[in-house]
Amino acid sequence: MASYELSAFDRFFDVSLVGAIEQVSPYTLNVGFWLRDPNQLVQYPELVAAHPRQDFLWNQTCFEIFVGVKDQDFYREINLSPSQAWQAYQFEEYRYPEDMPPVAAYDIELNQLKRTHYGLNVSLDLTEFMLANKLKWTDVFVGLSAVLATSQGEKYFAMQHSSPNADFHNKRDWLHQF
Repeated sequence: MASYELSAFDRFFDVSLVGAIEQVSPYTLNVGFWLRDPNQLVQYPELVAAHPRQDFLWNQTCFEIFVGVKDQDFYREINLSPSQAWQAYQFEEYRYPEDMPPVAAYDIELNQLKRTHYGLNVSLDLTEFMLANKLKWTDVFVGLSAVLATSQGEKYFAMQHSSPNADFHNKRDWLHQF
């Protein structure tokens, strides 16, 4: 299991966030997000039942996983809400197509999504995505990020920020390789 301390785009130090990535079976990806919020600044959406797919989760506190493929332009964005709603999107290249909401991706499935007292755990099934694109884990790289709605405004966390603005779609910031 590899872990990464995610950094806030605007050097916000009142909250800290760590993400951990683990490949567990031939096509299963587990990710955990550990949030430290001693002053309880983060605002959470209400819990929902049955893990529905919902769009625009990033308008509230939302954890995100980006799945890129080496030497390819296409990628997937997975949004995970502490409400336990989720969604996966497909992009052909950087932020394209520009549809809002983005085009849903049905080649990634949710095994489990659970809000915990320390953050969020998710297990994703990448079988269809990886088989359809003839991928091995060594072809894949992953980025972790989060939009945190706080009492002090929205805060943007990522593995690194190499753009002049917070930009989770920048593949240079997706640091995890298998």
